Formats: sequence, structure tokens, C-alpha cells
Amino acid sequence: MRKKAMSLLLIAVLVFANITAVFADSTYTVKTGDVLWKIAEANQLTWQQLAEVNQLKSPHLIYPGQILKLDGTTAEAVSSASGTTKAAPKAPATAASLKRGDLTGEGKGVHGNIQVAVTMEGKAIKGIQILWQDETPGVGDIAIKQISDEIIKHQSVAVDTVAGATISSKGILAAVTQALGKAGVNLADYQKKPQKSAAAGTLIEKQADVVIVGGGGAGLAAAVSAHQNGAKVLVLEKMPKVGGNTIISGAAFNAVDPKRQVPLGIEDSIEKHYTQTIEGGDKLGKPEMVRTLVEKAYPTLEWLESLGMKFKADIFTVLGALWPRTHKPVEPLGTGYINTHMNYIKAHSNDIEIMLNTKATELIVEDGRVVGVKAESADGSVTARASKGVVVATGGFGANIEMRDKYNKKWPALTTIKTTNHPGATGDGLFMAEKAGANLIGLEEIQLLPMGDPVTGSLSGNIEQGVENRIFVNKDGNRFVDEGARRDVMTKALFEQKDSFMWVILDKHSYPTGSTKNNFNETIDQLIAEGRAFKGDTLEDLAKQIGVSPENLVKAVAEFNTAVEKGGPDAYGRTLFADKIDTAPFYAGARVPTVHHTMGGIEINTSAQVLDKAGKIIPGLYAAGETTGGIHGSNRLGGNALPDTQVFGKIAGESAASGK
Repeated sequence: MRKKAMSLLLIAVLVFANITAVFADSTYTVKTGDVLWKIAEANQLTWQQLAEVNQLKSPHLIYPGQILKLDGTTAEAVSSASGTTKAAPKAPATAASLKRGDLTGEGKGVHGNIQVAVTMEGKAIKGIQILWQDETPGVGDIAIKQISDEIIKHQSVAVDTVAGATISSKGILAAVTQALGKAGVNLADYQKKPQKSAAAGTLIEKQADVVIVGGGGAGLAAAVSAHQNGAKVLVLEKMPKVGGNTIISGAAFNAVDPKRQVPLGIEDSIEKHYTQTIEGGDKLGKPEMVRTLVEKAYPTLEWLESLGMKFKADIFTVLGALWPRTHKPVEPLGTGYINTHMNYIKAHSNDIEIMLNTKATELIVEDGRVVGVKAESADGSVTARASKGVVVATGGFGANIEMRDKYNKKWPALTTIKTTNHPGATGDGLFMAEKAGANLIGLEEIQLLPMGDPVTGSLSGNIEQGVENRIFVNKDGNRFVDEGARRDVMTKALFEQKDSFMWVILDKHSYPTGSTKNNFNETIDQLIAEGRAFKGDTLEDLAKQIGVSPENLVKAVAEFNTAVEKGGPDAYGRTLFADKIDTAPFYAGARVPTVHHTMGGIEINTSAQVLDKAGKIIPGLYAAGETTGGIHGSNRLGGNALPDTQVFGKIAGESAASGK
């Protein structure tokens, strides 16, 4: 009996030792900054295999301290050894769709790896299947499709990247290159630069009632509106995709909306919105333009809803909005605006044409009237005639460093400051319009935000959900400004801090769960896994992670919480409060100054007609969106850009269609 007991004990010890050895060799403990694809790569696996074995709902949802199994065999072996039964892990969901001979590859995108399967016939690339990608909707995903098509067309991975989606472009190129490397082919044969098609000298003639230059938020709103008012429309877009700044924006839309605001206890009025907008721009905006913006903001929101766009029921205060009247679309970022307009355009494609990769170079003026546009495309020179009108909607010049340096008068040098803008925001339309006689106003009014990503300058990764529930601290852990103030006030204060650097601090009130997303469609767990945000169970722990004084951070939060109880204003003059920062976990995200918006541009009237230097209307010429000036003055309120593009885009389309 004793020998039997000893034998059983020995067996148990051996089994335990075996299980321990298996776990020691086939698990990985996640560290701060780890991302799933890197862990997989280091262990000669794919991220899909890790996600499947560990039953991860998203490849982004891993966290420091989490133990990951590194293979499926281990899980099965352990289950058997312990006397339990468990089904073997399934292959990745995409595996069933792979054909024999397909070659897989991975490349780093914006939000994790892009994984592909490449089909070869002999030495020819016959197909590229996207197995996984989580790139920005309407930006990175479009780039992936375009690059894939170009690779197959030219049998080369030396094709051009897509402007505005460089990281996604490089990711798909790297993935295909890796897959080709597994085929045993000579990679040099697939790295030859494709020859440009000889289209020089080819003349392409187009005719429409209304020609629109620019396919961003304002341009597409004008296209839909012009068509609704009976016009055939042509849109010229220099980029390889539509969307402009709108599609990558936080999508905030300010409008006085009693139906949503009153149930939330928010008192607001058109007059209040007008006063805050005009005074927020130091009274440099034209009163009639500001009045048009605020009065038509909500009717334009209803117009968008009539086209199928959906907004959330909640109202919040976006950075620099000064008041809770900001609407958030259901779709992520600014994709809702662009998708809404594109759905309409696709449904009326017989009457609305969009030409991508087509850069307008000159407005055609005959007998004092603008009658068309000259442009250049890969297929040749384009002459687009407009029987009723031309709308310029080319955006601002936030991505044009030379122009920023030329017109900047109130900021430190902007040469090395990054921007939130897409690369096409270079001010092209301003000079075309000026050459046609347009008056340009307020070009020196350039808006910076204190909310740039330290690496890219973009708004991506910003952890704030709204103004009321977060504070800013510098590298010492001290507050330094009213976080509900004007954008220029906050940014100037940030420039005065060490390295012009700050941390946004908030808590569980903003992120009830790790899967809660920010305003840019990123979960907080994802940002933490990527090392772009930090999480602490206590403020002291958070302070140590981000390298600030724990004592200072605790004091800053305590003073903020006291102001929340009393209702403010606090020592910095802040009056916008909601919840205390008192519920773990606590979060921090780094931010720096970034160029965001150019308030100056083409002068227009309330009908979106372009004015000359004498204040007279230029027949046949209209403008809308960030390419215009005279609305926001010296400082644009947060949440006023999208209504600007939609209100005046809609007006411009109506006016141009009527030949007004």
C-alpha cells in the first residue's frame, strides 16, 4: 500500500514537472509596449496563431503581465496530462480560404501587422489576398487595395506608395515582399520601378454643369448639393482617394440641438454659439459668415441625416469648443461624412463623376467669368468646362511648410512642427483663385493644437474623450493651463513647458473597459499595448511609469477634484467639469503642439460666392471649407470645422447649380 502511494506520488510529481516545463518553454509574459505581431515574429509564429490559441477577440487587446500560450500543441498536451479534455485549437479563420501554393507574408501597418497571401503561377503574381488588416477606414484600407492592384499590374513591389497612407502602403509592400521571398524567386526581378505611361500630350476634355476642385468634406458636400439642385457634376481630386482632412478628423460637429441637449440638462442657444465663435476668433470673423455658420449648422446636420448619416445621442465638448454642443457620428473618425456623400454619389454615378489623381492647375476665365478648370492627370492634360460654375474646395495649407513659414506671425518657428493634416493640404486652390482675381484674407491665422502625437503630429492616439474629465500635466507632473480654454491659449501655454510636452491624465470614467475606444477608433488597451498610453492602478504607479513626480501628480489631481466638488472656476480659471479623477485605473497619454487648421483663405459671401479685392462677386466662382477665410477669425473653435465644410459646401453646391 505504501509502495503504491509512493508510486502515485512520483507519477504526480513527474506530471507536474512536465506541465511546468511545457509552460516554461511555451508561454510568454506580455511586457509594456509589446504588440502581438512582434511577439509572434520573435517566436516564428503568425499573430493569427497566437490570437486563435489564446482566444483573443482582437490582436490589440493584450496587456502587460498577460501570459500568452505560444502554440496549440502545448494547450492540448497540458489538458491531456491533467486529465481534462479540450478540443485542439482551430486554424486561423482565413486559412480555409487559402489555396495550395499560396505564400503568406506580414508587414507592419499603422494598427498592427498587415497579412497577405500571394498566389503565384510560375513566376507571375496572379493574386493578393488580404488575410488581415486593421488600417484606418477610408485611408489605409484603400491604400492596401490600390497597392495590391498596382503590384499585380506591374509585377513589381517598387510601385509608388499612396500619399496620405504611407505607413499602410509600406506595410502591404513589405508583406508581399516577404511572401515572394518564400517562393524561391529572384526578388530583384520584382523590384524594378514600373515605367510611367506616356500620356503627355493627350488632351482629355470634360463637360459638366458644375466642376468641383477637391474631393474632401466640403467638395463632396457641394457635389451632392449641386446634384440635388439639378446639376451634372465633375469632381477633380489630386489625391488617389477622396476624403481630405475630413476622413481623418475626429469628426466633431458643433450645432445647437435642443432635442439632444435639453434631455442632458444643457442650456444652449444660437446666440451663444454665435458669441463664442465670434469672440473666440477675437472678432476677426465676418459677422454675417459666423451667423450663417451657426444658424445653418443644425439644419445641415439634419440634411446629413436625411442622406443616411447617423450621429450618436450624446453631446460632448471637444477640445477648444468652449461649450457642450459637439455631436459625434456613429462611424469612426470622419468616415461617416465621406461615406454618406459617396453613397449618394455612387447611386447617381451617371450624373456625378470623380476623377482621382487629377491635380487642378488653373481656373479658366473668359470675359470675366470662371468657366472651367485645367488639370493634369496620369492619363494626360484635362480641360473641364463648367456651364454653370466652379467650386474650389481644396482645403487649407497646414501641410505646406513653406507657406506656413511665410505667413506665420504669432507662433514660434513652425518649420519642424508636425501637422494633423493629410499631405494634400498644400493650399493649391488659394493661388488658382487669386490668379482669377480672388481676394485672400487672414492667411497669417494658423491654428495649432496641443494634442499632437509626439511621433507623427497626428491626432491619432489622443486618449481624451471630452474636455470635462481630464487634465494636462507637464514633465514635472504639474498642471499649467485651463484645459477648457481656447486652443491657441492652451497651445501657447504648452510651448512654455519643458520640451513643449505634456501628459493627458484621466481615469475609468473615460474608459469604463479596456475595449472602450477614443475619438479615433482606437481602444485604450490597444494604445497601451502599443506603448502610446499608460495605465496605473494608482496615481503614484502611473506617475512612475511616465516619469513625473508622484507627489506633484497626486496634488494636481486632488486640486482638480476639489474644483469639481466646488464647481469652479479653479486656480487656472477652468469652469468645465464633470467627474472627479478618482477611480482606478488611471491613464496617461503624451501630447505635443501640432499644426491643425489654417483660418485664412479665399474670401466668400454667405452664398459661397468668391469676392475680388474690391468686394465684388467673381461670376462663376464659388468656394467652401478650409480653403476659405473670414469665418473663424484668429482661432477656430473646436467642433466648428465640420459644420463649416458641410454648411458652406452645401451652399456652394446650391449656388453653383443655380448659376447664381
